[in-house]
Amino acid sequence: MQLEKNILDKANEWLTPTFDQETQEAIREMMAKSPKDLEESFYKNLEFGTGGMRGIMGAGTNRINKYTLGKNTQGISDYLKKSFPGEALKVVIAYDCRHNSNTLAKTVADVFSANGIQVYLFSDMRPTPELSFALKYLKCHAGIVLTASHNPPEYNGYKVYWQDGGQLVPPQDSEIIQVIEALPYDNIKFDANENLIEYIDTEVDAAFAKSTIENASFNTPVAAKENLKIVYTSLHGTSIKSIPGVLANAGYTDVNIVAEQEVPDGDFPTVISPNPEEPEALSMAMALADKIGGDIVVGTDPDSDRLGVAVRDTNGKMTLLNGNQTMVVMTAFLLEQWKRAGKISGKQFIGTTIVSTPMMLELAAAYDVECKVGLTGFKWIAKFIKDFPELEFIGGGEESFGFMVGDAVRDKDAVAATLLVCEIAAQAKAAGSSLYQELLNLYVDFGFYKEHLISLTKKGISGLEEINQMMVSLRENPVDEINGERVVCIEDYKNATAKNRFTGEVEPINIPKSDVLIYYLEDGSKICARPSGTEPKIKFYFSVNAPLDAIENAAEVEKELDDKIKNIIAAMQLK
Repeated sequence: MQLEKNILDKANEWLTPTFDQETQEAIREMMAKSPKDLEESFYKNLEFGTGGMRGIMGAGTNRINKYTLGKNTQGISDYLKKSFPGEALKVVIAYDCRHNSNTLAKTVADVFSANGIQVYLFSDMRPTPELSFALKYLKCHAGIVLTASHNPPEYNGYKVYWQDGGQLVPPQDSEIIQVIEALPYDNIKFDANENLIEYIDTEVDAAFAKSTIENASFNTPVAAKENLKIVYTSLHGTSIKSIPGVLANAGYTDVNIVAEQEVPDGDFPTVISPNPEEPEALSMAMALADKIGGDIVVGTDPDSDRLGVAVRDTNGKMTLLNGNQTMVVMTAFLLEQWKRAGKISGKQFIGTTIVSTPMMLELAAAYDVECKVGLTGFKWIAKFIKDFPELEFIGGGEESFGFMVGDAVRDKDAVAATLLVCEIAAQAKAAGSSLYQELLNLYVDFGFYKEHLISLTKKGISGLEEINQMMVSLRENPVDEINGERVVCIEDYKNATAKNRFTGEVEPINIPKSDVLIYYLEDGSKICARPSGTEPKIKFYFSVNAPLDAIENAAEVEKELDDKIKNIIAAMQLK
């Protein structure tokens, strides 16, 4: 195949002495045998998305390797020195169970130390939320975690955190990207100053566990904790380093770990995808729950920031909850606990995202707290905490199985969320109810909200073009009705406008711009289209709702809502 000149020029740069022999050999191999792979490896530079930078490991500008991460780290080092002149700079680094995470983490530590920056490097893999906690605990200026979350085994990634413990947000992200892009590869300092690298482990672990138990425990009786039969799986990931110990120290004695998935393994051999959003990922845990009569199943993704939950429904069948359902159950519980403690004064808020369930707004209104809604990604919820110091953050989540309890960790945190969901289940069981029953009670009070997600994978250069064209078509040729319901309003976050389709009135949207479109229908349904920031996918989010007068009618109403979602999908010709 004929390669574009700019791709060959970029590849030839990687054949210079700046790059090691192994890298040069990999480039020559692609040049000789795999021109398509060469094109995919060099046609663009890896970009920061909603969850940092993720990509396939290998040689090239569009791959995760010591040079792309070294360039990032050198750029951040330069930016830190400019941002904090005269200060003794400190960073903390963590990594997950993925292939090469430990060696890439050491490379990142080497570059920071070579730039005279004190580095705290975890001695072994740790959950991502512990990195966020450690950043504030150790009073660091920035933090890095090497992880690709729930992506396939060939991926790795690089998340950047700032002083507040949250991920990079504007304006730092664009400013840092400019510094990185302007940096030549031969400016990277790889020669470590080992005196500036300090390995950390048990002290931070203990502080993180103590903070988690303090934030996510709510006076559950000892007997109730001991009576809850928990099935837990780490899906071969890092949460095994924290969650069993946290649950034990919090008083939960009946924790049954899925042994086949207990050992960290970057190949994730027992699952198709190590993503708790996928039902298949929790199938072994649910089978164990059925075998031993478990009350609740909890599974976490490889870096332990997302969790999947399954509980028994009103017929005693183990049922998977989606991220919106776990979010509203946990949020409602927190709000009720704060209310009972007399801590709600109108100066509190919960947080969520534009693609998550609108039910969060209903909960906030009922408890007289604010609900702040941001773009997809927990960095925006963390940013609310920083931007509104006069308000107390109670908790918040997003549909993609992430939740944050309080502000000790400024990112989604499956460790604290696991403890919280067990507190809810234990208290409900002790009261003769169940977590599922509590969810249905919320539907009776606030309406039955049902959400659904479709992800269409479009790989490579052609896939990116196809995704872009789909968004252009939706934006430039908006439909007037979907499934027989008129489109009331279209929110276009790329243009920062909300247009009323009935009156023609256009209002500004006052949050950062993003390539997202949301259609609101006359019956209260909501449809969102959004290209993924970290994967080759375009995602469509659906939310429908209906009144529920009694729990006994929940199955009937749920079927009506499921049918409505299917009809909307068919009307939009998405499947």
